[in-house]
Amino acid sequence: MGLVLLAYSAAAASAEAVSPVAPPATPAPRLVVLMQLDGAIGPASADYLRRGLALAAAKDAKLAVLQLDTPGGLDASMRSIVKDILASRVPVATFVAPSGARAASAGTYILYASHIAAMAPASNLGAATPVAIGMPMPGRPDSKPGDKSDKSDKAAEPAADAMTAKRLSDASAYIRSLAQLRHRNAEWAEQAVRESVSLSAQEALQKRVINYVAQDVADLLMQVNGRDVEMERGTVRLATQRAQLLAFEADWRSRLLSVITEPSLALILLMIGIYGLLFEFSSPGFVLPGVVGAICLTLALFGLQMLPVNYAGLALILLGVAFLVAEAFLPSFGVLGLGGIAAFAFGAVLLIDNDVPGFGVPLWVIALSSAVSALFIIVVAGMAAKAKGRPVVSGVTTLVGTTGELVEFADGEGWAHIQGDYWRVTGAGDLYAGRRVRVSGVQGSALQVAPEGQESAAKV
Repeated sequence: MGLVLLAYSAAAASAEAVSPVAPPATPAPRLVVLMQLDGAIGPASADYLRRGLALAAAKDAKLAVLQLDTPGGLDASMRSIVKDILASRVPVATFVAPSGARAASAGTYILYASHIAAMAPASNLGAATPVAIGMPMPGRPDSKPGDKSDKSDKAAEPAADAMTAKRLSDASAYIRSLAQLRHRNAEWAEQAVRESVSLSAQEALQKRVINYVAQDVADLLMQVNGRDVEMERGTVRLATQRAQLLAFEADWRSRLLSVITEPSLALILLMIGIYGLLFEFSSPGFVLPGVVGAICLTLALFGLQMLPVNYAGLALILLGVAFLVAEAFLPSFGVLGLGGIAAFAFGAVLLIDNDVPGFGVPLWVIALSSAVSALFIIVVAGMAAKAKGRPVVSGVTTLVGTTGELVEFADGEGWAHIQGDYWRVTGAGDLYAGRRVRVSGVQGSALQVAPEGQESAAKV
């Protein structure tokens, strides 16, 4: 064995001596991760971007491009996205594209937070004023700060104006800090928040709101090649020329999150869950309604806890359901039913505490849900009424009139074999073990019996 190993080592050494120099390893291709957000910014959007940035960091990408087209979205989700961009180990370029796209409201904040901001021709951004349901705008369109009408409005609604001022101050300070961090136009950013102004792509480039106007992603990568970007770890020079583009698609988790955080679907799942459990509790043994109801209710609650839910609206929905259920079992002549439908409808209107496009419940969904709820209760009430009118086919009372035989009897009580079972019985008269008896009634947990022949004679 020693000789074999020695010969192998010598052969290997001679082979290395005569072998040519190995060619240098091919460098890894430059990688750019492309993400796409199209639609309202919500919990699913934040989850998708977080996963995309994690992929870009794991692949050691040179740049992460976020192609954006949004009318706005939820403040909490927008801030989550901004935090992820600020903490990203990979430079992020937000590109408002394709032509005709927009980065309104929450999209403007995301654009300002990105290391590189770009837009396609014929796109726009702005209108970043925070809006919440029930909150007035900071002044009418036809009024100017300082007008008498504006002062009278403020005097009439001081609480609402104070809350609006707090929202505007917080939002303007937030976007101004992002503009200062990225060395962009902070004055216009505050105007976008306080006055809801917007800009086209060329105007945004002239006002130093964005860095580039590009036709497409390939054009953007050509323009940013060689640009120095300030990161937390220091200055990074982008090398995106001839980079390989990796499109990051939403996985099943992001798709599921996007579906169940749709307010309309969350409301429908809530209704299916409540009525499924109600049907199972009223008619035990079906199993399927209970299983489906529990799953739908769990998904609905998960979706609602990620949305800006108005708990007064949720309470009204539950109160409406309770009234409709009570109408099915109590004779209120429709009062509880009408009250339940009204409470359900008002609760559905107030359910989502936000006026952001894409996060409201359409009126037709509310009307359809109210009608389905009323129809469900009517059907359940009809089934209950029919069941109440049917003759009793089971239980102790069905034994009245049947006959049996006494097994033992003493001092007015004993046991009898009736309909295949043994029952405790009471009675009076000539009763003894072995005598045939007829059940005449029920007293507590015992059956009342009488001698079969004497009862027949008494009836005659």
